[in-house]
Amino acid sequence: MTNPRCFGRRKWRSDVRVLMGLAVFVLVISSVCNAASIFVNESDTCAVAPASRFDCAPEKGVTKEECEARGCCYSPTGNRLGIGQPWCFFPSTYPSYRLTNKTETEHGFTATLLRSKETFMPNDIMTLQLVVSFETEDRLHFTIKDPAQKRYEVPIRTPCAEGKAANTHYDVQITADPFSLVVKRKGNGQELVNTALAPLLFADQFLQISTSLPSQYVYGLGEHLTSINLNTDWSRLTLWNRDIAPEKEANLYGSHPFYLALEKDGSAHGVFLLNSNAMDVLLQPMPALTWRTIGGILDFYVFLGPEPKSVIRQYHEVIGLPFMPPFWSLGYHICRWGYSTSNLTREVVRNMSKANMPLDVQWNDIDYMDEYRDFTYDKQRFGDYPNMVKDFHAEGIKYVMIVDPAISTTAPHDSYPPYDDGLKRGVFITNATGQPLVGKVWPGLTVFPDFTNPETFRWWYDMVKSFHDQVPFDGMWIDMNEPSNFVAGSVDNCPDNNLEKPPYVPAAVGGALSRATICVSSQQHLSSHYNLHNLYGLSEAIASHHALVKIRGKRPFVISRSTFSSHGHYAGHWTGDVESTWEQLYYSIPGILLFNMYGVPLVGADICGFGGSTTEELCVRWSQLGAFYPFMRNHNNRDSQPQEPYVFSKQSQEAIRNALHIRYSLLPYLYTLFHKAHSLGETVARALFLEFPTDQNTWTIDRQFLWGNALLITPVLEQGKTEVNGYFPEGRWYTLQTVSDFYTVFLYAVHYVKQNGVKIESKGQWINLSAPMDTINVHVRGGHILPTQIPGMTTEETRRNNLTLVVALTPDGFARGELFWDDGDSLGTFERMDYTEVMFIATNNAVVSEVIHWTSETASLTLASVDVYGIPAPPKKVLVNQVPTEDFAFRADTKVLTISKLHLQIGSEFAITWS
Repeated sequence: MTNPRCFGRRKWRSDVRVLMGLAVFVLVISSVCNAASIFVNESDTCAVAPASRFDCAPEKGVTKEECEARGCCYSPTGNRLGIGQPWCFFPSTYPSYRLTNKTETEHGFTATLLRSKETFMPNDIMTLQLVVSFETEDRLHFTIKDPAQKRYEVPIRTPCAEGKAANTHYDVQITADPFSLVVKRKGNGQELVNTALAPLLFADQFLQISTSLPSQYVYGLGEHLTSINLNTDWSRLTLWNRDIAPEKEANLYGSHPFYLALEKDGSAHGVFLLNSNAMDVLLQPMPALTWRTIGGILDFYVFLGPEPKSVIRQYHEVIGLPFMPPFWSLGYHICRWGYSTSNLTREVVRNMSKANMPLDVQWNDIDYMDEYRDFTYDKQRFGDYPNMVKDFHAEGIKYVMIVDPAISTTAPHDSYPPYDDGLKRGVFITNATGQPLVGKVWPGLTVFPDFTNPETFRWWYDMVKSFHDQVPFDGMWIDMNEPSNFVAGSVDNCPDNNLEKPPYVPAAVGGALSRATICVSSQQHLSSHYNLHNLYGLSEAIASHHALVKIRGKRPFVISRSTFSSHGHYAGHWTGDVESTWEQLYYSIPGILLFNMYGVPLVGADICGFGGSTTEELCVRWSQLGAFYPFMRNHNNRDSQPQEPYVFSKQSQEAIRNALHIRYSLLPYLYTLFHKAHSLGETVARALFLEFPTDQNTWTIDRQFLWGNALLITPVLEQGKTEVNGYFPEGRWYTLQTVSDFYTVFLYAVHYVKQNGVKIESKGQWINLSAPMDTINVHVRGGHILPTQIPGMTTEETRRNNLTLVVALTPDGFARGELFWDDGDSLGTFERMDYTEVMFIATNNAVVSEVIHWTSETASLTLASVDVYGIPAPPKKVLVNQVPTEDFAFRADTKVLTISKLHLQIGSEFAITWS
């Protein structure tokens, strides 16, 4: 079997009296004949432990009589609200499919699944096809679909299987009647997937399959406001992209139907359901998980790991590795809905410069538009808009503006090309009558581009290019692309049909699927919006990515609110309209960690919050944390108080400036992490359990996080606190503070030098850390080498400064690290080998470099100094490439050796030794 993506039925009778009569009749017959039937409700078949009960009435509440008429068991509990323990649940004998015709194939095997009795959902598909592919030794792929009628499948490209993997780390076991599939780990027999717990349901608009979980430590299934470890005590996660300020138990902007589960020994596996329809995922304390979706097919990938980091890499290989961002995008960004004129926007840049705050990218929200219409600007308030952007460029500042997908219909005829040209080219989503569906967004009445239509790609490129010809922006911020709609469905309402009112509606905020978006029965080029809704933001991101590549000829920068699996291959993400609260400050950490797991490493939250007004203390603490978001942007609402760094007291400005300097000094390390994400599928911001999976203390930690495998960040997340309790996994850790630029080093020297290199020997313990308002605790892990630079006012200025190595030794004197470097903006530098990669190794009282690959781009990049943490005794002699030097110093209190005035070209191998 090949992957097409790679490179009148009986109606359920709802008359309660008829059902009750049938139930009584069949129960009498079964008591006499002891015959198996859909209506059997004997006590032994209902003896199911409460934590292991699976809901037999997912679409509505039912009475005892209605439940038993379905052939299910009824046992009320104390709480009927929420999703708690089900009152109506499947008995062990509930009919499912049986497997026949199992046939070996070049990739694995296929089989037919047959159902003999219909379920309580309308339009059961009685015959299914199972296709199992042993794609790699660590990746299993299986699908369940209708063999007779083509159903919608998610149109993203996934790897093609090349034959059948000869040796796998998993066993697949099939039970024929009733059908079930079990996946076990070969090494220890650990059960990873077991679908035997509940019957498989596969109707036209209701697909359900359940599986056991090896533990209660489950992560993923975004996007939601949640701690990193999901709650398995009867919780429900709804995946249906929605414009909503982040709140608990709500479906948010993106859908990522992937989870990672930890096993008792710290091994991990992952499961990805490639399905873009609205769905609920239910977790229960067995522990077990139920997938419940309302369309498409069941298309599963199972990733064997066994390390959690390997699971993530294997998942990213399927959905597409993250794009490589431009270097400038890793600097500080600032924006506000409320920069209502070009003069105000210019003033922000001037004030940041006066305050000596690093700044790389200035943004505008919808203020710049003429009547909120895309690809326009207000000639009164932003009359010098093109020159403003050019002036920013002259100052080394990049520029990004917002673009919404909804296109205004209200401009005079032939006066607004995006609508007039789009109408002629047929690029808009259509309603039931074949006309463009009309909704309402910021410009008033609007239509919605269909980015699954190839013509829309071309039209979008034309619109982006035409505007770029006027205003030479550097990146695009695509918002409102769930898509958001200020009316439910359309201004003409939605049809009354089975797409708008399916037999089961996942628990989306607002109830109806068309609430706050367009009619789900509207039509797009590839399928109905019912199937494609969760892909809308992804499809716009792809179109924007390709338009920028073609127009600018450089790496694209796109930040999107709505996302789906594979989004990180094209764009980054910010976590939406978060409130300026301490609670949201905390929730931003699991948010960025989970999106890194989803393959979207370029992610951050609005620093200081978007909605409501921040406080000075909150904004300082948020800025310190935000300095370690992979994507760092300060953004807030027009109705809120200003929160640019320069509006606060001198003390707070200094604290924010210090945090920015730390970030800019670490840019070489951060950029190298992004290269690893792009080339290997690694994470940039990393949950501790990914790096320390055998330490169970890390399995729920989400108030700390790592950059890569070497840097531990422990922020203050509570009001009024000047200390923080942090967990240090076993090993040696050193306090890391970085020096500011050359002009201000004397202001900070005492503070930083006292802090640098302070050693913590941990056996895996919680440690109380001092955290005054000017400090965020950052520790480098023993055994690692970090490339850093003297920070400048922009990333480009920083790139021109000399390098410093921070060498953090283990107790036995070992450390290693690497640097990836290229021009920071060109396309495909890694693919065409136009980069420099250097490995640094410390061992036997020496630090040496090995040039893995070299390009002339790094000819001027110079290593100026090396700081070695953890030297047990002061050295008497230091040699640089076998030549003695006197330019070294040793601090006896912190055991830090500093070798300075090196002038070593990074493209040439070197050796520094001490004795």
